[in-house]
Amino acid sequence: MSALNPSYNGDVMAGRPPLKQAPLFGQRLSTLRKSQGMSQRELAQKLETSREMIDYYERRAANPSLEFIQQAAQALKVSVAELLGSEPKASRGKPGPAPQWQRRLEQIRELPRKEQELILQLLDTALERARRV
Repeated sequence: MSALNPSYNGDVMAGRPPLKQAPLFGQRLSTLRKSQGMSQRELAQKLETSREMIDYYERRAANPSLEFIQQAAQALKVSVAELLGSEPKASRGKPGPAPQWQRRLEQIRELPRKEQELILQLLDTALERARRV
């Protein structure tokens, strides 16, 4: 069919437009897939399934299996929590322990406000000196 209609892309425009909104999991799956520039077909290949199954999970599956959720998260290189929408994307980082500066920032956040302000003044002074060099 795509040979007859070159503007049709089966990976993006599969089937008719939905009459109702996709389940939240499907919306998250679709958003994460697209944000990585991946087609439904490419994700299906990574998951060793069909493009039609990816379409089903994105548009109709209200209760996907835990196994599929884990495999999809791994294929998309995100956590299960992020795929399910319970972890903000901004908090996701490289695997492993937090960098030293990040751990220190967390410690600073726990200090009283006055001590935080002193540390900020010290940082501002050091950054200003570094700019002059």
